[in-house]
Amino acid sequence: MSKYTTGEIAKLCGVSVRTVQYYDTRGILTPSELSEGGRRLYSEDDLRLMKIICFLRDAGISINSIRELLSETDPGSVISVLLEQQEQALSEEIKERQEKLDLLGGIRRGLKSVSNFSIESIGDIAYQMENKKEMKRFHAVLLLTGIPFSLFQWGSIILWIATGIWWPFVLYALLVVPYVVWVSRYYFSRVAYICPQCHEVFKPNLKEAFWARHTPTLRKLTCTHCGYNGFCVEIYGKDEK
Repeated sequence: MSKYTTGEIAKLCGVSVRTVQYYDTRGILTPSELSEGGRRLYSEDDLRLMKIICFLRDAGISINSIRELLSETDPGSVISVLLEQQEQALSEEIKERQEKLDLLGGIRRGLKSVSNFSIESIGDIAYQMENKKEMKRFHAVLLLTGIPFSLFQWGSIILWIATGIWWPFVLYALLVVPYVVWVSRYYFSRVAYICPQCHEVFKPNLKEAFWARHTPTLRKLTCTHCGYNGFCVEIYGKDEK
């Protein structure tokens, strides 16, 4: 049966000699025998065990967990649980890092549209990015409530054109006004705006917000804090930063 020195087993497993020695001192990979000169010698079983240890370490399993694992009578089932937990932890870490990456990318893109760079402008963009998910969910809710009205609208128009029956369209027209009023109140009660001048978060009055020029993310308003009049960044409904 083949015997391997510390250097040989380290080379076969792609680790340093110090790593093999460290595993020996931690009691998770002791050599099968010592030569007459006191050199550590490892067997084929030791080599297989070393490869398992390296695999578990690459998977992020701690030395202490590996040591406890190797003392188990049925390490296979424990390895399965450990790997499942490690996979879940890594997935959560990847998700967190991706969210940070998206935040940094959003800030970088947002800075391209800022003419006067400042620390406050970075804060405004970061604040907007943090609210992005809430805004998406909020818009999705509004879209779902509007679908029945859209179907009613087009159905009544088609019915009027095809058959001459006009009263469903009149009914739609009578219903759409209170619906628009309700949606407007609901919408503007749950959004706020960041002033690009003083960087404060404010809520405009309903009339001004309803009639203001706007894009999907901006609305031309008068800041209630500093009096600035211009396009302000829309965020999901907190009153202050």
